[in-house]
This record gives sequence, structure tokens and C-alpha cells, in this order.
Amino acid sequence: MRKYDILFVDDEPRALQSFERQLRKRFSIRTAGSAVEALTILQEDGPCAVIVSDMRMPGMDGIQLFSQVKDLYPETVRIMLTGNADRMMAIEAVNSGQIFRFLTKPSTPLALTTSLDLAIRQYRLITAEKELLNQTLRGSIKVLCELLSLANSTAFSCGYRIKKNVLKVAENLRLDRLWQYEIAALMSQIGCVAIPDDILRKIQAGGDLTQKEESMYRNHPKIGAKLIGEIPRLAHVAAMIGNQMLLWNKYGEEPGILLKNEEKIGAQILKATIDHDFLMLQGLSHLEAIKKLEICHGVYNTEILRILADDEVATKRVRIVTLNFEDIIPGMVADEDILAKNGAIIIPRGQEITWSAIQGLNNFLEHIGIRNPIRVRLKETADYDSLPK
Repeated sequence: MRKYDILFVDDEPRALQSFERQLRKRFSIRTAGSAVEALTILQEDGPCAVIVSDMRMPGMDGIQLFSQVKDLYPETVRIMLTGNADRMMAIEAVNSGQIFRFLTKPSTPLALTTSLDLAIRQYRLITAEKELLNQTLRGSIKVLCELLSLANSTAFSCGYRIKKNVLKVAENLRLDRLWQYEIAALMSQIGCVAIPDDILRKIQAGGDLTQKEESMYRNHPKIGAKLIGEIPRLAHVAAMIGNQMLLWNKYGEEPGILLKNEEKIGAQILKATIDHDFLMLQGLSHLEAIKKLEICHGVYNTEILRILADDEVATKRVRIVTLNFEDIIPGMVADEDILAKNGAIIIPRGQEITWSAIQGLNNFLEHIGIRNPIRVRLKETADYDSLPK
């Protein structure tokens, strides 16, 4: 059975030794002699399932500690140890939602063990529900995006292409809730669903737009934000999508100044990665695209551009092969537009080939035909030994 980490915080060394001696066989125990040390341990070693703290400690007390833990590690279950004189203060802390429960000092081993078991059960419920919601939401969005990409591949293939770079930037910036940035990438172009395909292709190719076409395209983030905003828990994602065209030097005024920090950085990541993607579609290399973005002063977040420029994955040489349809497998990336025999684009250049995309190709093969051979890029991690050389 898995042992969950429990952090005990007390300024009395004997108390910590007692906790460790009594509970180490049943739980994975960490100890800290002060609130500051506890926060350092959580930052360096990662969050724990339960934190048990004495209320009265020099410097930062238990309530102040739990106030920070609640903001930094909301899933961590918090138990307070108090003396009788602190009971009213502890009850107030319970009622304010800062702690799960409190125990009086000294606490019997049975009372402490029972409370820890209940706290771990609470932690498992919290994390299981969160994981289920996140995985379900992410999976549902992925399915929706795949369906929409089959209906309008020009609009929705962009989301697949930029997702890797969006996550790369978010991870390098150590942002929380990475799933939000992943969904923002995948659904960033949902507002383009009403834009005619020929206009989207002109935009991606860097062609000149009429005033009407320009207005139609610049309105798509607002449409996308409205659509995504209807989905529970995606308000921040909707704000990222809605502000994806906002210039870096405009965040000091409305609407940028009204956004939350995660919404601002998410919108800035979308701006840089989408424009970078469009430049690469126009034939520029990764580094050529970065240089072109860098000379646009005040348009992009310079830290995001730096991370994009340092992206090892984007600068690696990739293996490109030419295959017939029957040799195509999920995970490959179209290195050129995959066309039906009537000239219709089935999968645009740069889109990852998924299982559903292959089913679509198969349908075209049976009824219209596909132009073979097909040029694709291969992922280094996949096993392609059986493919034709």
C-alpha cells in the first residue's frame, strides 16, 4: 500500500522525534522545526498529502503557515495541534476553511493516527476528483478538436501544431495548471470555424487581405472566447483565446490590464506560437521565424521568444520519408499537404496524423482517391524499423 507523505511542523525537537518514532512504520514522515523550514521543504521536495503543525511557534505561527499552504498547495490537507488556550482561535481557523481539523496537545497515538487516516482519505478524494475532471475535460476537448479538424482542417490543424511549443513555454516558465494552456492551444482557432477556407489559407500563406477579410479574421478570438467561455472551468482559457492577438506593449491598458496573470501569459504564449507557426508554414526555418518575430519590438513577450528560440525539439534534424498511404501510422506529421485526387486538402502540412485522420484518409481513398506518395516527418521516439527505407 502506498505511503502518503505527512509533514509535521513543531519548534520542539522532542515532539518531532516522538511523531517520527510512533508513525514512521505506517506513514512517510517529514519534519520541520519552523514554518519557514516547512515552506522550504514543500518548495524543494514537493507538496505532501497532509501537514500537521503546532499553532504556537516563534516567528510565523501555524495559522499563518496554513494560510500560505492553502494558497500554494490547496490539495494538501491541514491539521492543527493546539493547547486548550488556543481552542477558540483553532475553531475560527476551522470555520474559515484553513484547516481540516484540530487536535489538542498532547494527542494520543490513536487520536492522531485516526485523524491522519481521515486526512489521507480526504486528500485522495480531492486529488482523484481533480484528476478525473482534468483528464475528462482534456480528453473531451481533444476529441472535439479532432472532429473539428476533420471538418475544417485549415483552422484546427494550427492547434495541434502549436500545442507542443505552448506546453514547452509553459513548462519553462513553471506555470501551474498546464492543462489550461494545452486546451488554449488546441482550441485557439475555434473562432475561425465560420471563416471561409480560402481566406484562412491566404492568412496562413501571408497573403494580402481585403479590409473585410482582415476584420473577419481579427474578430475570431472574440468568437472563440465566447464559445469556450460556455464550458465550465474554462473561463481563464477563454480569456487567453480572446486576447491572443493583443500586442505585448498593450497589456498596460484595457483590456490587457484587466486580465489575471495566467490569462495574460497564456494569451502572450498563443500570440508568439501562432505567429511562429504561420511563418514556418510560409517556408521559413525555425530560427528564421524567431528572428523575424524578434525584430517586431513591443509585439511579443521577449522571454517567450527566448524560450521558443532555445527549443531543442524544434531545432533538431528530423527524419523525412515518402510513403504510400498503407504505410502511414498515427504519430507521423504531414510534411506537405496531403491531397485527394480532386485536389482537396485532407490533412494540411504540419498536422500530426491521428487515428481519426487515417480513417478520413481511408474514406477518401475508397471514394475519391489519394495522391500518393505522401511525405511525412517521423517522431524519433517511435519505432519505424518496419517502414520502407
